[in-house]
Amino acid sequence: MRLLVDESLSHDVASALAGAGHDAVHVGDLELLGAPDEAVMSAAADDDRVLISADSDFGELLALNRHPGPSVVILRRSPHRPTEQAQLLLGALPDLQDSLAEGAVVSLTPGAARIRRLPIEPST
Repeated sequence: MRLLVDESLSHDVASALAGAGHDAVHVGDLELLGAPDEAVMSAAADDDRVLISADSDFGELLALNRHPGPSVVILRRSPHRPTEQAQLLLGALPDLQDSLAEGAVVSLTPGAARIRRLPIEPST
């Protein structure tokens, strides 16, 4: 899976994901540290990558603008150590692969994943 790890997570998370066989890069590798969220989302979409973050702003941006992508995985209440964050992701990604390929925002917590398909339509 092609992944872009946001600066809210350590470069070590991207390294662990790459070490497990994913095509994973960190925003720092793309010189996007400190870039606006929209620029990070554009970089992920342009390179057909799933954005991995601990920042819920990405989900909100997708919902507010009804964007069709990129897919985003948001780590919520996750462990603080990069190795444990990577383990959480590696354990969940196989089950999330189809949803992420179709377009989704996933809120991932230890033991649970909430999936919302893209584009996110307003609640009625």
